[in-house]
This record gives sequence, structure tokens and C-alpha cells, in this order.
Amino acid sequence: MSEMPGPKMGMIGWVDLTVSDATGLLPFYEQVAGWKPSPLSMGDYDDYLMGVEGSDMPSAGICHARGSNAAIPPQWIVYITVYDLDARLKLVESLGGKIIVKPDDPTQPGIAIVQDPAGAVFGLYQAG
Repeated sequence: MSEMPGPKMGMIGWVDLTVSDATGLLPFYEQVAGWKPSPLSMGDYDDYLMGVEGSDMPSAGICHARGSNAAIPPQWIVYITVYDLDARLKLVESLGGKIIVKPDDPTQPGIAIVQDPAGAVFGLYQAG
């Protein structure tokens, strides 16, 4: 059986912090973590990719709790890589979890925010 290219199933693929005022929180992470923000347009506002100075690879995202992020509680969200997001979302619900944010277009690779039966919130990211 050949291995699928790209991120491996079950790996942490990304981390985001979603808060009511992402812009106001930037100085904290700039000073504490040494991260530098790069704006990421979300239409009428910016979220931020945070990276280490001198690197082209972002380390994390800091997002406003707006739009599709409005239902996400203020916490760091880890995104676990999956190959079939729809199938995993069905498993989340069948195993007692909840879907907090559904993917914008379930026919395309995307993300969803879910809650496990103990109440912990995390993201699922479909590798594509």
C-alpha cells in the first residue's frame, strides 16, 4: 500500500488562537514568544500569521472571533490532520462529540472545529 503524500493522518498540522481582539493581543506574543505578525486578510479585517523573525514559515495564527470563528472559545486550537473530513465529523458525533464549526464547503478540503465528549475543543484539518 502506498503512502498518501503530504501531512500524515493524526499529526498536528497547525495551531491558532482565536480571541475577541487579535490585534490587541499581538504585542503580548511579540514580546513573550518573539513572534512577528503578518496580516492575513479576511475581507473586512485581518487575522495574523505569527512567525519567528528571519523565517518564512509561520509558527501559529492569531485570529479574531468573527465570521466562521465567532463560535470558537478564546483558547489555543490545535488542528489534527485527517484525510476524510466528512467521515471524521460523523465519527465525532457518533462517539459523543459535537461539531462547533462546520467546514465552509464540505465537498472541498477544509477545517472544522469540534468538541470531544469531555469538553475539549480542537480542529480537524483535511489534508489535500
